[in-house]
Amino acid sequence: MSAAMQPNPVVSDELQRLRDSIDNLDAVLIHTLAERFKCTQQVGEHKAKYSLPPSDPIREAAQVKRLRSLAETAKLDPDFAEKFLTFIVKEVIRHHEAIGAGGQSQ
Repeated sequence: MSAAMQPNPVVSDELQRLRDSIDNLDAVLIHTLAERFKCTQQVGEHKAKYSLPPSDPIREAAQVKRLRSLAETAKLDPDFAEKFLTFIVKEVIRHHEAIGAGGQSQ
């Protein structure tokens, strides 16, 4: 292997450190989403018990506004944050619809 093609241990160590941090953050995201869905499962059960609709457009709009603001503060693209929230909300509504129909969500 030529000198130009040999891995630089400093670069490799830094890259591994960054990847380890990313892996840790990915784990935090997964665990956080799991906790969030445990809560939304309970919301779905509450809505089904009281015959409430699975979707709450007013709450959803407020959450989009709130998350966009948080994203701006965190220097994260607000459009990305909104797309991420929209994806999660669609899944939550799907779960709530299943619960309301007498099924179980996952």
